[in-house]
Amino acid sequence: MSRRVITLTAKQALEELSRPGPHPVLRGDLALVGLPGVIFTPRSGLGLPAVSFGHGWMQPVRRYHGLLRHLASWGFVAAAPAVERGPLLSARVLAANLLTTVDICTGMRLGSGEISVDPARVALAGHSMGGGAAVLAASEADRVRAVVTLAATETRPSALDAAREVTVPGLHLAAGEDRIAPPVGHSEAIAQAWGGPVQFRLLPKASHLGFTEGRHWSELLLDGHAERGSHKLGRAFVTAFLLRVLTGERRYDELLDSDVRNANLVFQRDALRRRPA
Repeated sequence: MSRRVITLTAKQALEELSRPGPHPVLRGDLALVGLPGVIFTPRSGLGLPAVSFGHGWMQPVRRYHGLLRHLASWGFVAAAPAVERGPLLSARVLAANLLTTVDICTGMRLGSGEISVDPARVALAGHSMGGGAAVLAASEADRVRAVVTLAATETRPSALDAAREVTVPGLHLAAGEDRIAPPVGHSEAIAQAWGGPVQFRLLPKASHLGFTEGRHWSELLLDGHAERGSHKLGRAFVTAFLLRVLTGERRYDELLDSDVRNANLVFQRDALRRRPA
């Protein structure tokens, strides 16, 4: 007999998923296994889903700790390599390090041996150029099951071209006040070119740096700053999407399927519902 799934309204799901989840969180250092970066995990769990996250241009990884910790509290292993932080960021190198991070997470027991990742439940995500790098990496790796971008930018080599080769589900959140990477020529174009199921949402009040946390001197060069509203919406939609695609969780379907205030559903293609591999 199948278990009945009780779905929440979009508003209820947004409020629930924007708050920390039920899992106590541990923090670790990827440098201990040879790659600069950080990793957040639930306190324990075997066969967990995982997310490898790429930082934006000139952004330290600490500006995403809140998002990574949030995902870990909802049952994900969330890791971010701290590489390519200079002004001449190579999207290709960052993409390669995102996949190296996946290999680290799936190739060993984490913590005190009580945490492991299911290689069939892995996603890539990223902000700004890190989002473009996530698309590049996904086009080259068949072990990736989902991709999320936040205010993604076009890259060299082209994330737009790479998007055509990505057939796994993708969620792309764009910032309506983005003067660094206007959605039309960047994240929206990537979403339109997507080779698989895709959803594109526009946060009309968000700036390019709205998804980051804290303060950083790069705000003198780039447009925008950390925004509480962007954090709330970003955390809720990223969590809902990854829970649906990587774990088959249907409780939050209404959030992903609805046009939500300040997170406009611009377009989607095919169904995002997918049973985990």
